Amino acid sequence: MQFGLTLLPEHATWDRVLAVAQAADEMEIFESAWTGDHFYPTGGGDTSGPRFEAWTLLSAVAQATSRVRVGVLVSGMVYRHPAVVANMAATIDAISHGRLELGLGAGWSPLEIAAYGMDKDLGSMTDRFDRFEEGLIVIDSLLTNEYTNFDGKYYQMTEARCEPKPIQRPRPPFVMGGVGAKRTLPLAARFADHWNFPAIHGDENLSELRKAKAILTSECEKIGRDVKEIRVSTTIRARDGLAVIAEQAEMFRDAGIDLLVIAPANHDPADLGPIAKAIAPFA
Repeated sequence: MQFGLTLLPEHATWDRVLAVAQAADEMEIFESAWTGDHFYPTGGGDTSGPRFEAWTLLSAVAQATSRVRVGVLVSGMVYRHPAVVANMAATIDAISHGRLELGLGAGWSPLEIAAYGMDKDLGSMTDRFDRFEEGLIVIDSLLTNEYTNFDGKYYQMTEARCEPKPIQRPRPPFVMGGVGAKRTLPLAARFADHWNFPAIHGDENLSELRKAKAILTSECEKIGRDVKEIRVSTTIRARDGLAVIAEQAEMFRDAGIDLLVIAPANHDPADLGPIAKAIAPFA
């Protein structure tokens, strides 16, 4: 099992986030560093506090590191036009010399969506996932084809180009999260190279993981794809303590998780050493 780290870009200064990212880059046990796509804090408590924008932060982290893979877990489709996302992804893949993990999701935060006026055009849950599916098609095409033509309900492309292409070919890995049986997992089977299971930090983790993996496997079988092609990850919280980190690392390793992403409790690079020691037996 490999390990990643979330950078927690809220209630923190850029210098603190940068220090954690660079410390992780120097520690071989951490394979990747992730940010999340929200505009308000989501870690509980004060939602009126500061939070950095995901993609601009990721671009800076990509330039300031040299080894860890970098990604947004995950980028909300509703927040940006997919052609913009494709061009940002190609740019960050160049900046990072081919280290981008392209996390993509439908977007979900009612607070942010309503505050920014996006709820007026978002529509129902069905509309939101229809938009997401169209966006996935557009991004995939822009990153892999010379020209993209697409005539959808939400997006239209006419001889659209995205140049330069990413360093990673045919494109950076698509990362998708969620357990929705009707839309999320079928879309993951079609598009994802990496699926993130949203751990719920309770005894039901494993049963929910098994259910979701079974659905993902079934959806892959329907389209003739080997589910083993899809990397599986989940996230745990370092604030639960080092002993709990070790217990969950062992549990998820035995359950077949490929990547365990750890959310540190503080923006302190000194915390990474003890975390690395706790997870080392399960690497």
